[in-house]
Amino acid sequence: MKEFPAFPIPVAVIGPGTQIEDEALHYLNMPQGMETFRPPILPEPEELVGHEQAHLALRDVLACLGETRADGRNRSIDLTRLPPEDLKLINQVMGEGEVSAQVRTDGDAAHHVAVQESVFAGVWRVIVSDGGRVVSDTMEVGAIPQVLRTSATEDLWIAAPRWQGALPPNVQNAPALLAEIGDQWRGWQPGKPAHVVNLTLLPMSVEDIGFMDHHLGTGRVLILSRGYGNCRITNTRVPNTWRVVYYNSQDVVILNTVEVSALPEVALAAKEDMEDSFERLTEVLAWVEGD
Repeated sequence: MKEFPAFPIPVAVIGPGTQIEDEALHYLNMPQGMETFRPPILPEPEELVGHEQAHLALRDVLACLGETRADGRNRSIDLTRLPPEDLKLINQVMGEGEVSAQVRTDGDAAHHVAVQESVFAGVWRVIVSDGGRVVSDTMEVGAIPQVLRTSATEDLWIAAPRWQGALPPNVQNAPALLAEIGDQWRGWQPGKPAHVVNLTLLPMSVEDIGFMDHHLGTGRVLILSRGYGNCRITNTRVPNTWRVVYYNSQDVVILNTVEVSALPEVALAAKEDMEDSFERLTEVLAWVEGD
């Protein structure tokens, strides 16, 4: 029998697991831990007796919710003079929602504004302190507390900085982007849809980002939203312009934007949210009052 020479081309076995990759693939972790409504842990019925001022305040919150969901106007309930035990009951019923905020102060200034959404969307706790002493404690009902809007307006520059001479090294795309953003905020009108510039998808260097932030400025309003991952919102020093950065649960930036709008929608309680809060708070108040 005639013998054939060895086959000159090596035969490779092909199939799953047989190939060696030069580089491992690294996938970005998806956001985890989506925040959902968690009802407050309510006290036992006997603990609710004798706290009539807390009951009255909760009824006022419910009444304000009913009115605000209809006309959209913010309303406030003063808690400053409530007895400590009544205030404790309100804290327990309201709980903490997914949005918090503060109005930062320059240097060592003692004046401080802290905002915390309750578990009932559209119901906010707003505490103003001075030198560590609480001077105002209110529950505010609305899409977002008015103090955040007011503070952002107060932060506006009279004259924005202008760069003179050659651009810094590695700054290439920021000037054109600033021109686009400037056109948008100058032409913005109430009711106009938000204009979002997605910096994540653009060829922006670290120097570009720094140059842009320098010319937009950073205001005092800081809003944190923990809905799906985390979102950090800061106002700039030009009108109706916000820096909005999204992080996943590992604190890795997944979306970096500039938004031209009255306020980023992610921070606002929608009318539907307040409708839901009205129903939930009605049920909770019925429990608190033993109905």
